[in-house]
Amino acid sequence: MPINGYITVDNMKVPLEGEDNLLKVVRKAGIDLPTFCYHSQLSSYGACRMCVVEVERMGIVASCSVPPADGMVVKTNTERLRRIRKTILELLLANHDRECTTCGKSSQCKLQELSERFAVSELRFGKGDKRYAIDHSTPAVVRDPNKCILCGDCVRMCAEVQGVGILDFMYRGSKAMVGPAFGKPLAEVDCVQCGQCTTVCPTGALMLRSYTADVWKALDDPKKTVMVQIAPAVRVALGEEFGMKPGEIVTGKIVAALRRLGFDLVFDTCFTADLTIIEEGNEFVSRLKNGGVLPQFTSCCPGWIKYVEQYHPELIPNISSCKSPQQMFGSVAKKYLAKDMNLDPKDVTVVSIMPCTAKKFEADRPEFTHDGIKDVDYVLSTRELARMIKEAGFSWDDLEIESFDVPFGLGTGAAVIFGNTGGVTEAVLRSTQALLGAKTDTPIVFNEVRGLDGIKEAVVNVEGIDVSLAIANSLSAAENLIERVQSGEKTYHIIEVMACPGGCIGGGGQPISSDPEAKAKRARGLYEADKGLMIRRSHENPYVAELYKQHLGEANSHEAHESLHTEYGHRKRILGEDIKVMVTEGKREGMVDVAVCLGTSCYLKGSYNVLHTLMNKIDEMGLANRVNLHGTFCFENCHESPCVKVNGEVKGYAGSEDIADSIIKDRILPILK
Repeated sequence: MPINGYITVDNMKVPLEGEDNLLKVVRKAGIDLPTFCYHSQLSSYGACRMCVVEVERMGIVASCSVPPADGMVVKTNTERLRRIRKTILELLLANHDRECTTCGKSSQCKLQELSERFAVSELRFGKGDKRYAIDHSTPAVVRDPNKCILCGDCVRMCAEVQGVGILDFMYRGSKAMVGPAFGKPLAEVDCVQCGQCTTVCPTGALMLRSYTADVWKALDDPKKTVMVQIAPAVRVALGEEFGMKPGEIVTGKIVAALRRLGFDLVFDTCFTADLTIIEEGNEFVSRLKNGGVLPQFTSCCPGWIKYVEQYHPELIPNISSCKSPQQMFGSVAKKYLAKDMNLDPKDVTVVSIMPCTAKKFEADRPEFTHDGIKDVDYVLSTRELARMIKEAGFSWDDLEIESFDVPFGLGTGAAVIFGNTGGVTEAVLRSTQALLGAKTDTPIVFNEVRGLDGIKEAVVNVEGIDVSLAIANSLSAAENLIERVQSGEKTYHIIEVMACPGGCIGGGGQPISSDPEAKAKRARGLYEADKGLMIRRSHENPYVAELYKQHLGEANSHEAHESLHTEYGHRKRILGEDIKVMVTEGKREGMVDVAVCLGTSCYLKGSYNVLHTLMNKIDEMGLANRVNLHGTFCFENCHESPCVKVNGEVKGYAGSEDIADSIIKDRILPILK
């Protein structure tokens, strides 16, 4: 990189090599300038002011938002700067919930770390006495407004990287806070529960929801057989929690640790990743040959699935019907393995160790509960597993390497690379080669789909067929691709989407690393693991073949669809519960047409609850086939909201109670008589 001059930082001459802000130059000089609101993958914000420096002839500036220029003279550690930073910390702590010993972020909190670094031993300012409710509404993320320091990191991560934007600043001055629209709980807005906000939050304001207590309880129950599965990306990241470098493969140590914790059977999610590829590969070849709906979108990422359900339900037919590897594992473990072991599925507890927080949400989806039994009972993140190991007290360094249990402990190289962006696509291409008649010595590495770029595109010739593919690495990148496809600008056969940057290696449940190359190192670790395995194509996994032989029959068979496939539905923009089928607006013969306005004004006055109450009451009364109930926008009668139209007549219910009962009694039943 060419040198574009020099600046002087604390009497050191530092070359300029294209850096776009002073902070990067200062850090290149080996000076750890403190920040709360700066992250290299996000826009510069300059809110926290911890990174202030003194620049000759400019005075005190925020280094994260000032571009460097040749000849600048910068000081980073004057008495004045130290006083400013310490005062900022005191002000933040004055407005902060300081119950540090019981905070889940204790010892990893940036505010705690910097307070110690700058010797903040007492506060000159009083403590705020207002307490806000903690939001436990989602299975994935807990939001505690009492610990928010208004750095805006979560706001920018959600908007800029994920393109969802469910968090923003509210109010002004001393009342300012960050939260979802209208102060709603996270479960009632369009949060995809990817957990990326928790990876940038410097305090405990946004945390993973922990299920370690539930798992300890299951492990202590002698009536339970507790099985655990480990996702591919966990094996190249967990070691970071114990002082190892990113990308170091610690699979054997993880297996040993889980056995020491008390798990009865330790399996590899790679097994069902291979199963996923066989089903998804066959589905793709069928669509390709038989004129099915294309492009086919991958279905392994629950954050992406929820995003489609909320914003692009028209694309649901394009999504592979395959369950994710996590849910396939839960299904076959309780449906087949339990039977083979003469166990009652009610007495089997399945625990997942995942890099992903959205997997917690996925395990709770009603589609994955049958006869009151969940396919996957609990999902722990990589960080939660590390916490359990530390709580148990045994030495990580002294753990001997152990191997997985069979039959669900063997995975191929194709399954291992699932943890990387592009990995699912590469695994599908490897199996597609075989399904289209490729020889066994055909090259199986597809460099075109590798790397951490936001969007990757390639045309790969698979046995004479040009397969056009694209890979989206974050939800904002996915939205970009969707716009290209829907505008007709681009045509693809298959599109892979991972909600988190880097794929599962960068999941919201992974260790939070200060190493900017951590994701790249984890990715290299998975590719190295792939190269070290004898079996590198999913369809060559002998235990998967045996599962088909004993229980599933052929790939994409009826039995396979019953156990390994699912369906998804439309989600409203703000949820109370799912509405999967909405009848087309307009009166249908013999039916009463009832339209509930879900526009902003009516929604704020409770129209969404009215819609759900009506839906339930109409169903209970056996009138579902006589009432065409649906949501709509807008009757332009906002002053009387909430508003409901029955057979073309609009009426507002401002200030009314028992709206649903009134609509049924006074407007629907008289028509039906």
